[in-house]
Amino acid sequence: MVLVTGTDTEVGKTIATAAMAAAAQAAGQRVAVIKPGQTGIATGAPTDAEVVTRLAGPETVRTLAEYPEPLAPLAAAKVAGLPALDLFDVVDAIRAEAAKHDLVLVEGAGGLLVPMGLRPSGEPWTFADLATTLGANMIVVARAGLGTLNHTALTLEALNRRAVPARVILGAWPAEPELVHWANLGELVPYLVGALPAGAGSMDPGVFRRSAPGWLTPALHGVLDNWRVWAEEAG
Repeated sequence: MVLVTGTDTEVGKTIATAAMAAAAQAAGQRVAVIKPGQTGIATGAPTDAEVVTRLAGPETVRTLAEYPEPLAPLAAAKVAGLPALDLFDVVDAIRAEAAKHDLVLVEGAGGLLVPMGLRPSGEPWTFADLATTLGANMIVVARAGLGTLNHTALTLEALNRRAVPARVILGAWPAEPELVHWANLGELVPYLVGALPAGAGSMDPGVFRRSAPGWLTPALHGVLDNWRVWAEEAG
């Protein structure tokens, strides 16, 4: 199983999750995608599960809880007067899907330390807590532009302190990269296992599924094995 977090909100976690699902399926894997807590239902925007289903069409897509307001899941549950996500209910749901699939992708909400729900003790738990409880690896989706080095380093440091193995995907590589993007790429290459083009989420699903393996390294069932060649093509 692989957990997917971000350095912030709106960095491309859902599209990266869809790309990983598409690449794994193209490699013959049976894939499940789980969203523990979906917030912002009242906005009427497509849910993350709907986006992943449209783009990648994995065998199983599940959302464990939905909340009306676009807040952190625990805050959204409190505002709505709905039950908060229980850590061990989420763990059980993920393990149940892992028993039936080759790969389970679990997409978080916002960043690594966002309060997701409550433990049986009443204490809040975060996506980092979920990773340590499951013993799972983490993918960190990051921006390509200014500020990403600090945000990415902070997230990786927090994961390293918890002994959670982690790698990085750039969520939206611009069509016309500037100096800052190339500089950041050079710094992040040791951690990178993927880079998605900006606008990937707007692609035709068939094009998305055929293209996804080219955005990811073999560690994620992709075919991207030379960042120098990729950079020349992307530039």
